[in-house]
Amino acid sequence: MEHEADVCIRGAGVVGRACALLLARAGLRVALVTPPAGGEGAADVRAYALNAASRDMLESVRAWPDAQHATPVERMQVWADGNGAVQFDAARQHVAALAWIVDVPALEQRLQDAIGFQPLVRCVTAPVAAPLTVVCEGRASRTRTEFGVEYATTPYGQDAIATRLDCERPHGAVARQWFGADGSILALLPLGGAQGNSVAVVWSVAHADTAHKLGCDDAEFTLALQEASRSALGTLTVTAPRAHWPLVQARATHWQGRSDGAGAWVLAGDAAHAVHPLAGQGLNLGLADVAALARLLGQRAPWRAVSDARLLRRYERERKAEVRIAALAMDGLQQCLTRSDAPLIPLRNHGMNLFDRCTPLKTWVARHAMGVA
Repeated sequence: MEHEADVCIRGAGVVGRACALLLARAGLRVALVTPPAGGEGAADVRAYALNAASRDMLESVRAWPDAQHATPVERMQVWADGNGAVQFDAARQHVAALAWIVDVPALEQRLQDAIGFQPLVRCVTAPVAAPLTVVCEGRASRTRTEFGVEYATTPYGQDAIATRLDCERPHGAVARQWFGADGSILALLPLGGAQGNSVAVVWSVAHADTAHKLGCDDAEFTLALQEASRSALGTLTVTAPRAHWPLVQARATHWQGRSDGAGAWVLAGDAAHAVHPLAGQGLNLGLADVAALARLLGQRAPWRAVSDARLLRRYERERKAEVRIAALAMDGLQQCLTRSDAPLIPLRNHGMNLFDRCTPLKTWVARHAMGVA
């Protein structure tokens, strides 16, 4: 039976669109399931920290945003609730940036523009028959449920609150993060280019605090942010609505298989796994998923089909191993740095200061986070 596409991708977010471009570059015909255009929704206040590996991949498909929407992180500063602190510096790693803070709407638009110039990608409004289906629908994937795949979820008891701020002082291309005594984690991520003074906020707070922080007026919310950030950037002004989502660690039990209705399938991105955002690795892991899949399919022997079970099992093994390591690291950091037990606080601060002085270990951690290890 002749199919109209070699691969059908369900989910047209960042991971799904990047997957379509990578597979098309490998010579495969791709059907990308894109929902019909709707009316104007709420402003998207999300921003992603993308590492060097993700940047290289997006540049290779001509989908990297311009400098105004991809701000380099030249330094990262992390403070605990006591005197513990850690700093990473791009210059000491001999790189231009530790990461780039990328505006989500700008990235999605660049990916869509690139798709418009790729004749092997066809946007469709419903799934089409293909030898392989790639599921990139996010945590709440309906297709994953349809295929009978369990998604083991461990909640952290926290929500992430996101918004945007203008700051009195320039951010200086520094990403800042504070661990509060109450277990909260506040990150201020630089936006608007290296000399900008706007930041993206990701504030992880306990479920019990979420409703109040979402419901209070801008003045009260800004005051709380200013206290949590120790006025590091001076007076703050909220410039966007607040969004929120629950924080979980999650992983699908199977990342590949076969379905009577859809043939062979694989999961990628948040449909396969979710990690705590404290180190900004979620999207990097998802983009690494589709880069690995495109590499395996592009390098396959001519006689192997894209639905070849051995290839898909290799993809699953490779990606599960890397994601498991990242998930364990994120979970360990979250558990260690958000515990409010009084005896642990001085020990934690001492440990952070020791880590900050251990250059070889810091270099190893930084290079893994940058995706260049």
